[in-house]
Amino acid sequence: MGTKRSILADEKGLSLAIVISGANTHDIKLLEETLDHIVVPRPEPDEKHPQNLCLDAGYIGGGEAVKQRDYIPHIRPCGEEKKELERNPDFHARHWVVEVTHSFFNRFRKLLVRYEKKAVNYIAFLQFACTVIVWRKVIHIHR
Repeated sequence: MGTKRSILADEKGLSLAIVISGANTHDIKLLEETLDHIVVPRPEPDEKHPQNLCLDAGYIGGGEAVKQRDYIPHIRPCGEEKKELERNPDFHARHWVVEVTHSFFNRFRKLLVRYEKKAVNYIAFLQFACTVIVWRKVIHIHR
């Protein structure tokens, strides 16, 4: 039984929402559910402080769902950030933050292969991993 996890991370790589589904589920089908499962209360966006959402090419067509939730969608095809970085040295790539967050999850050996039959048990392990990742980042910030 394969499992896919969809993670919403903030600009520092902290997990805000996590959702699981079957491995054969396309990313776009998990977008709305992931955005609806944010565990941290979100401040209201305004003109001074808009909230951006960076997505990869797998989410093309999900812009409406993002706009309905008051985010500004930034959906870039694969390799576009690398090309922009070559043209503009001051450009700051954003997509790597989520890749680093996925890497943090892969450091938990218990999560690499799913052995739990019940989805509730597996999501509990993922949420515990989120907690440990946040805790490690908070400790690192306060040193």
